[in-house]
Amino acid sequence: MTDIVEHLEGFSDFGDRTIVERADGIPYYVNEFWTAGQRQAHSLHEVSYRACFKAQLPEFFIRQLTRPGDTVFDPFMGRGTTPVQAALMGRRPAGNDINPLSTLLTRPRLNPPTAAQVAERLRSIPWDDHGEQPDELLAFYHPQTLAHLSALKKWIEREAPLADAKPDPVVDWIRMVAINRLSGHSPGFFSGRSMPPNQAVSVKAQLKINEKLGVSPPPRDVTAIIIKKTRTLLSDGRMPAHPPHTLTVGPAQSTPAIADGSVALVVTSPPFLDIVQYATDNWLRCWFAGIDVSGVDIAMHRTEEAWTAMVGEVLAEQARILRPGGHVAFEVGEVRNGKVLLERLVWQATKSLPFERLGVMVNSQVFTKTANCWGVTNGKLGTNTNRIILLRKEQ
Repeated sequence: MTDIVEHLEGFSDFGDRTIVERADGIPYYVNEFWTAGQRQAHSLHEVSYRACFKAQLPEFFIRQLTRPGDTVFDPFMGRGTTPVQAALMGRRPAGNDINPLSTLLTRPRLNPPTAAQVAERLRSIPWDDHGEQPDELLAFYHPQTLAHLSALKKWIEREAPLADAKPDPVVDWIRMVAINRLSGHSPGFFSGRSMPPNQAVSVKAQLKINEKLGVSPPPRDVTAIIIKKTRTLLSDGRMPAHPPHTLTVGPAQSTPAIADGSVALVVTSPPFLDIVQYATDNWLRCWFAGIDVSGVDIAMHRTEEAWTAMVGEVLAEQARILRPGGHVAFEVGEVRNGKVLLERLVWQATKSLPFERLGVMVNSQVFTKTANCWGVTNGKLGTNTNRIILLRKEQ
């Protein structure tokens, strides 16, 4: 088996600082491979989404393991961190997710308009042409704000239908920003105070928040909020030129739009057992986007056996699309108070697949001894880790 430190030493000086240990036959490589402060992520990444990794993670592997023009893929793209970072680095961005919401959050940032174009288009919206205004949403919005949101929703549905694979890029961008501003904790969101900002609580929960705070949702300037967020997202400059993207909607186990042997690198993070309720968290975003959340088949794997089987199927598909010598960086987290170490389930799932299992990289910003990085005391002792199983397709 190739030592992962040797595998990366041609790019960096990690070898001298990396702690190497073995647990249950799995080699672990522990270091501060990247940090949030190492370099700020590009402003285009500032789109909130539940349980997403930071851009520094795919940036590290893209830089180490690919060249400009290579295809980088994420079968569970979520908010699109991997394809957006790939595009920023001149790689061919590719992504997939079972929820069409992911495409709506990712695609506009691969071809962003200017702030001036957004402002001009917003001025053309017939704000008095209201659409559906569900009374229950008054728990989140002032009546005037809800009226403007319904007008915006109706206009977007007409100008850039959900089924349109190549929508007007300015309207596509406005939809993405609006989806991202639907609920949150500050005046930068359309709603009254709601927590947390990267998911929507239920109507019942929002009514309780309003009652506890003794407030009603204040009026918000929808246009001003969209323009302000647009300027923030574009503050580091526009997206540089990059190869055309491929974004698909469907199960990660089957991505026929991705050709055999066409991908250089997969960077992804799967749903962690039944920890995150993606459909419930995104119900308000799906309402605005016109997505029937009940029709999105987001699987919940409640047992280790079911989750391991899913991972095996997904990684078998990655073996198909990866070129010989291509890599998978498969990020997992600690669940159930550290009693389940998902990297060991992934290690098991890949045993019969055509991969060389290079090891588990533990990116740890604070650690005192290696046991803390894979033991049950990890969270209690204040460590902050990502665990990435690094695989290489056999030549």
